[in-house]
Amino acid sequence: MFPLKDEIKSYSFPIVSYLIILINSGVYIYHYFIYPNPEEFIYKYGFIPSNFNFLNIITAMFLHGGFFHIFSNMLFLFIFGDNVEDVLGHLRFLIFYIFWGICAALLQAFFYPNSNVPMIGASGAISGVLGAYFIFFPTSRILSFVFIPFLYIGLAEIPALIYLGIWFLNQFIQGTFSTLLNISTGIAFWAHIGGFVAGLITALFYLPFRRSYIKRKRYYF
Repeated sequence: MFPLKDEIKSYSFPIVSYLIILINSGVYIYHYFIYPNPEEFIYKYGFIPSNFNFLNIITAMFLHGGFFHIFSNMLFLFIFGDNVEDVLGHLRFLIFYIFWGICAALLQAFFYPNSNVPMIGASGAISGVLGAYFIFFPTSRILSFVFIPFLYIGLAEIPALIYLGIWFLNQFIQGTFSTLLNISTGIAFWAHIGGFVAGLITALFYLPFRRSYIKRKRYYF
């Protein structure tokens, strides 16, 4: 399921979400088109669990491993970030975005403390955005391109509760099996899980913000 858009209108301009997208895009251009050694850049600013550096947890959130990596991450942030930012407010959203990314990296490091492979990407923090969206807007419908082999190929509107529930279950299953079988997939599934759960818990504490948001905007779900 590849998301295209959601149905929830953002009432405030999502300046933080768009700023994060711009920063990630700028870093990507600098990383691959200006910096003389892209691989060195990853090892310098990526997060390596076996060589723990807290600052690199932050910098790693703005690095990506290729065009599809950054495109998919920024698309998810573009679709889901504006509404979560609308509920939490701009500054609070920025703080929690970084916090969710930290939680994501720490959980991945917990399962792979001796890993020498740099962790990069915004997906851990964006998973936190998805977790918050899951709580704030469970009935929102996500227009998605769906591909089910031999059964269906096309567009479908899927409730966020189902869409994000399937997404999380997929991350959990793949993360569990890759850990138990000691398979290297190149995807930090536990970072996705950690970010999502952190976002979910955060949103539960801030449900009153959602209620006042609905009342303020006269928008009912």
